[in-house]
Amino acid sequence: MKKKNIVLLSALLFSVTAVAQTEVTAGVTRGKDYGVTYVLPKTEIELTVQVTKNTYTPGEFSKYADRYLRLNNVSPEPETYWTLDKIQTEVIGVPDKENVYFVKMKDKTVAPLIELSKDGIVYSINMPLGSGQKKVTPIQPKTANNASNLNPRNFLTEEILMANSTAKMAELVAKEIYSIRESKNALLRGETDNMPKDGAQLKLMLDNLTLQERALTEMFAGKVEVEEKTYNFRIVPKEMQNEVAFRFSKKLGVVANNDLAGEPIYITVTDLKTITIPAELPKKQVDGIAYNAPGRAKVTLSYHNEELYNAEIPITQFGVVEYLAPVLFNKNSTIKVLFNPDTGALVKVDKE
Repeated sequence: MKKKNIVLLSALLFSVTAVAQTEVTAGVTRGKDYGVTYVLPKTEIELTVQVTKNTYTPGEFSKYADRYLRLNNVSPEPETYWTLDKIQTEVIGVPDKENVYFVKMKDKTVAPLIELSKDGIVYSINMPLGSGQKKVTPIQPKTANNASNLNPRNFLTEEILMANSTAKMAELVAKEIYSIRESKNALLRGETDNMPKDGAQLKLMLDNLTLQERALTEMFAGKVEVEEKTYNFRIVPKEMQNEVAFRFSKKLGVVANNDLAGEPIYITVTDLKTITIPAELPKKQVDGIAYNAPGRAKVTLSYHNEELYNAEIPITQFGVVEYLAPVLFNKNSTIKVLFNPDTGALVKVDKE
């Protein structure tokens, strides 16, 4: 779960003169009882879709690209198209209103310190503040190479600018490109009269020549400006076969599920039956601190019958609820418990 505000509920700590049960009840208990209400999470699958908008602008001499630079398939028409670059999945825990519990703090018992999220999902018991928080690594946005934004006309010689036709100008620009390439080769071979004094100066000269070559070449090949975008979708998991996760159009990018201008990206979720669930569940009996034992699912995403993503992930809804024995919290020693806030599963149990 992202951007969680952590609330530490310090229940009353009583001196231990006798051992008593830590009482846990399902649902929200009200009245005069002191205690902590917490909730277990259920799973949602978050899809992170990375796409790129490509805007092609033809070069001034695009129709001469093949004749002078042997560049094939250079289009003289502007074009905008999208590419589907990457799809990732993440398990997100959201409060499950069907699994709410109340830890009653009774006299003469050790009342645990329970750390909760802002939504009331249990993080940890008897552990330092923030120990159960999910570590989120921000995605660093990619930056495009802005070298191609240079104006190629800044590199044109007087002879080129004075040319009396577009065809003649294209021919002279092509000759300038070949001249720059020859200069780069001469530098690399050490065959120029004015060789740089050191490697740093050589690199600087080569970089400048490469910049000029790229700018002039774009007058023939055109240039493509890219804009990267990220979309997030939430899916409530269940067993499903080839259901539409979202739609993608090469002309429009990511579009709504009901927008038939886009082609469907299908999702399949298969319960791997890693946990056996009885056909008829007995009446819920609360005995101790509740936690999730999530099942596992295979998730695949496909586009044009081609598999884009395939992985196994934990799914709370495909598992069961288990309990930590109350006796663990009735000893003089402190039991520390850490939960996964996205699945509600046990991460570790330590004894102090």
